[in-house]
Amino acid sequence: MKLVDQYGNPFSSDLLKEPQTARIVTLAQRVVDSQLDGLTPARAARILRAADQGDILAQHQLFDDMLDRDAHLRCEFDKRQSAPLTLDWHIEPPADASRAEKKAAAFAETMLRDAVDDLEDVILALMEAVGHGFAAVELEWQRWGGDWLPRFHPRPQTWFQTDLNRRELRLIDGTGEGATLIPFGWIMHQHIKVKTGYIGRMGLFRAVVWPFLYKAYAVGDFAEFLETYGLPIIIGKYGTNASADEKATLLRSVAALGHDARAIMPESMAVDINKVAGGSGDGGQHLAMIAWADGAQSKAILGQTLSAEAKATGMGSGVADLHAEVRRDILAADARQIAGTLTRDLIYPLLVVNGIAIDNYRRCPRWVFDLGEAEDLKTYAEALPALAAGGMMIPVSWAHEKLRIPQAADGEPVFGVQKTEDRRLRTEGESGNSSQSISAGSSQRKPTDDRKQTTSLSSVLSPLSSVLAALAAPASTANVTDPADSLIDPLADAAQPVVDAWLTDIQRLLADNPGLTPTEIQQRLLAMFGDLPTEQLVEIMALGYLLATLAGIDDVNEGR
Repeated sequence: MKLVDQYGNPFSSDLLKEPQTARIVTLAQRVVDSQLDGLTPARAARILRAADQGDILAQHQLFDDMLDRDAHLRCEFDKRQSAPLTLDWHIEPPADASRAEKKAAAFAETMLRDAVDDLEDVILALMEAVGHGFAAVELEWQRWGGDWLPRFHPRPQTWFQTDLNRRELRLIDGTGEGATLIPFGWIMHQHIKVKTGYIGRMGLFRAVVWPFLYKAYAVGDFAEFLETYGLPIIIGKYGTNASADEKATLLRSVAALGHDARAIMPESMAVDINKVAGGSGDGGQHLAMIAWADGAQSKAILGQTLSAEAKATGMGSGVADLHAEVRRDILAADARQIAGTLTRDLIYPLLVVNGIAIDNYRRCPRWVFDLGEAEDLKTYAEALPALAAGGMMIPVSWAHEKLRIPQAADGEPVFGVQKTEDRRLRTEGESGNSSQSISAGSSQRKPTDDRKQTTSLSSVLSPLSSVLAALAAPASTANVTDPADSLIDPLADAAQPVVDAWLTDIQRLLADNPGLTPTEIQQRLLAMFGDLPTEQLVEIMALGYLLATLAGIDDVNEGR
């Protein structure tokens, strides 16, 4: 069967029957060599120059040795290498995706999440490209039911060489140019944004070779300093006519004094023991060199030094925030490059091998890391209601995206205050508990339905006609008793149950939550009473204003 790779080139599926490295016997028999034995600045320079010319083997052996021998370098690189594992990811269809493209994206995500377990190891392996310049993971395709799924085999950088142009990676197979990598057989990540140019110059570890070397010398010198500091200086004296054997005997005696504090020597010889005076004895020069090298490695790998050692800066939290932003920027850059490589070398082959048609690589679903950060919930909880009350039309989807809160699906139980329609009584005969039900996890009670306790307005409207007639009567019949007074009690009876119910709910809220701040009380009250039906209360207030107006007209007519 003919397949088409990411670049539009056809190839035979027969190449995928076994891993490519299984056909190169010399790779399995390679011996791991060390470059640290006798490493000097001159030798390190030769290794780097050879990599510039395309011979990258010794350089990558040196990089591996550096990680094995330098604890600080290993620690700092592990921080950067594992940082993308903290990010969520998903497979996103292309823009204006068709139904088939959406199904392809869903298939790829399902396969990788449910059927592939070692994706974290793949991401860790690909992040080695930051230090080495490239990282390779070989794919072995296996049949699982009706689907083809890959197994992942990270391969060391020492298995690869460059072509004669020093721009393309090949497998070492004993030939001059090496074996070309087969399509759909490799996830090959090149961290080209660390440094552009030839492959041998892309690795970040090139920048830390010299700090590593200087630190190695400083550590060795410091070890010798610790071994000899505080020991007395022992000087043996021999006569002018002493023979070579006598001199050797004296030297052995001096050495024995240094180790065993006991020795024998001829009477004609003498030993002076001089105590060391002066000097701080803290090895400050050696430690300063080590600290400089550690700082240089941290800056090269993480862009900052504050996370290497916790110590006060005397500048407040601003410096720490700045260093955290630098690390976040580096993480975002690393994640985007990894996502591009996984899209090209994993998602596209996975779909094509399983017979899912992709028009071209540009329409391939994309691996996307979630690089967003949730905004401050408290700040938004205080700001959004005020902005909405001021007239801003804020989409709910935007708020969900900013706060990193997923939107509930249809029919899915939700956490929060129920809507107004859910609070209303379904029937007149329902129990009072149903009108005061609360949503799961909420300590707020719903205010009592004002329509249930409000006095009927007929008690207010019925005497209104008699009041109007009395006000229209001659003054002699209206100055004994003010007919407007007859409406005061009915109005109070109509409004008071509503107000009492509100006061009861407010008192219950304060009793159940004694620690609320004024701002939190305001938010709770808005949630409880912000959408109550107010039609009847409005009518009652309108009648009150009408009554006051009529009473005023009556007073003017009577000259009071």
